[in-house]
Parts: sequence; structure tokens; C-alpha cells
Amino acid sequence: MRIDFTVNGTAAQVAVDPTTPLLDVLRNELDLKGARYGCGLEQCGACMVLVDNEPVFACGREVGTIAGRHVATVESLAGHPLHQAFLDEQAGQCGYCLAGILISAKALLDRTPSPTRAEVVAALDKHLCRCGTQYRIIRAVERAAALLAHGEVR
Repeated sequence: MRIDFTVNGTAAQVAVDPTTPLLDVLRNELDLKGARYGCGLEQCGACMVLVDNEPVFACGREVGTIAGRHVATVESLAGHPLHQAFLDEQAGQCGYCLAGILISAKALLDRTPSPTRAEVVAALDKHLCRCGTQYRIIRAVERAAALLAHGEVR
């Protein structure tokens, strides 16, 4: 079956079984490797992408459910202030979880431009990070919010 959707602002079409996980299509059919396979159970957040600007777990989402919709992966965030903020705060060690965290942070900042610390923590709660950089990650999201408030590019 052919499935048409938009990914990172570009029209995409794939001929796959509609029950194929979106993550598999992104990584194997469209060569977008940013979203990672973690647990496969929608519990770690490594696979997070935006579908119509809402963060979703790509490992459990069937590609057939996104026909005609807009998907954004971490690759779409090139140049976003989140990148610089995460570098400035040294907010990643192994980096495995960061793609999903960046996606959830982007969704948060889009809907809440000046989030409280509690809102940042709540938005990132679905992500499992074992590196111990959680406080730096929170500071990085707060820094990105400040950069955006001062007119940095989205």
C-alpha cells in the first residue's frame, strides 16, 4: 500500500504495509536515523517524533495512521536554539535519548514559550535518560526558551 505524508516539510510516499511502525519507515525507507529504537514499548522516548506538532512514540505508531499528516523528526531542528542550548549546557553524554528529548522540548516551547521548570519536567517525564544529565537537560530547555524570547530563529 502506498502511504503519502509530509516529513520535515517534504512530501514523502512509501509503499509498505500500513501496520509497519513509523520508526521503521523513517529509519529504513527514508534514511532519517535521528529517532532511535529504544524499548519498542513506548516507554523510553528515544523514538519520539512530532505528528501534526504533537509528540508521539514512533516505535508503536503504525505508518498507516499518519497518511496525509505532517511528521517532524529531530533532523528538522537543525539550527534551532535547542541545539545551541544543549551544547552550552553540556546536556548530553551518550546522546541516545536526546533526539526524543529535543522533540518533546520543541513541542513544549511551541505551545508554552516561557515554561516553568515544573512544565519542562512534566514535558520530559516520558523520557528515560540514564546518563545523569537531567538537570543540565532542564537548564538547556530553559536556555532555549530564553533564546527564543530574545528573537532567536525557531
